[in-house]
Amino acid sequence: MLHKFARLIVDYCTEVRRGDEVLISASFEALPLIRELWKAIVSKGAYPHFNLHDDVLNEIFYKYATEELLRYESKIDVFMVENIDVRISILSPTHTKPLVSVDPEKIKLRRQALRKLTEVFMRRDAEGSLRWLVTVYPTNSLAQEAGMSPLEYSEFVFKSLKLYSDDPVRSWIKQTEWQQKVINALSKTSELHFVSRDTDILVRVDGRTWINDDGKNNMPGGEVFTGPHEDSTEGYIVFTYPAIWSGIEVEKVKLVFKKGKVVEATAAKGEEFLRKILEVDEGAKRLGEVAFGLNYDVTRFTKEILFDEKIGGTIHMALGASYPRTGGKNTSAIHWDMIKDMKKDGKVYADGDLIYENGKFLEDVLG
Repeated sequence: MLHKFARLIVDYCTEVRRGDEVLISASFEALPLIRELWKAIVSKGAYPHFNLHDDVLNEIFYKYATEELLRYESKIDVFMVENIDVRISILSPTHTKPLVSVDPEKIKLRRQALRKLTEVFMRRDAEGSLRWLVTVYPTNSLAQEAGMSPLEYSEFVFKSLKLYSDDPVRSWIKQTEWQQKVINALSKTSELHFVSRDTDILVRVDGRTWINDDGKNNMPGGEVFTGPHEDSTEGYIVFTYPAIWSGIEVEKVKLVFKKGKVVEATAAKGEEFLRKILEVDEGAKRLGEVAFGLNYDVTRFTKEILFDEKIGGTIHMALGASYPRTGGKNTSAIHWDMIKDMKKDGKVYADGDLIYENGKFLEDVLG
């Protein structure tokens, strides 16, 4: 299965070519997959690099770093982001809440220092000079966080990736074709109105580009998204699932917007942290993304955003940076996705017409 996974990443997701410089970032938990990737990359005539991510090392940095070091901008990190051809990030944590005891102020300072990396990444993504992928390797900590056994979680992951199909690439192409129908309908829309029992919010999307997440940047893929007009968001929304940032959970987030800006933010748990992140910069108070989750093989909330934002029958909105290729102009050091389940009483109107109800687009809308 891991050989199949590696080939999907190299051949389909990132299309590794001869002469590419490829950076793999992961923990040692993902070593079995890294070895398969290494073999697949080298066999393409590309040059692999490995960047170790370790939760304990990260915690040590926050514990002992001075304010000067927290604000430090690494020239080497910038050089890597500016010069690699392909970046493969494999989420494979040994602990799902590594920063739970870290002062939110320190996290805020570090996010501000990393802003240039985010900007370089967003620019290269927009111009198409960087091929990148975020995927996941099933670890025991992720399984435990999701409330599954290790075997059950591995099966969940591989099903979400469509690795059980005879031809995973063909399965993703079919998913892409269906999502394009959704995009064709949304691209004619000027204003989206999201309504449910605890939500009534409007965003403008006219002139913006909808992106088809076909598994090229996220694996699993399974969403369509755009960057709304920065000053357009009006109303309120309550997110169903905990909003998670570096393992810190903020529950029952309610955001109230006026002229595109968050004017009120509350949470049942983690409200102080939520407000700290909103203070990172001005862009953190505005939406950088609005999206529909369309992967109906992802059937449950796992506390891992890579899966959760794709749950079929959900929407999500992200505070902070827009992806420039959507036409979004919001800039920020953060990009924080928050998810709402629409399967029970959710409705979405496009310029006043109902297009989506109870977690699905209406068939006559897609043609």
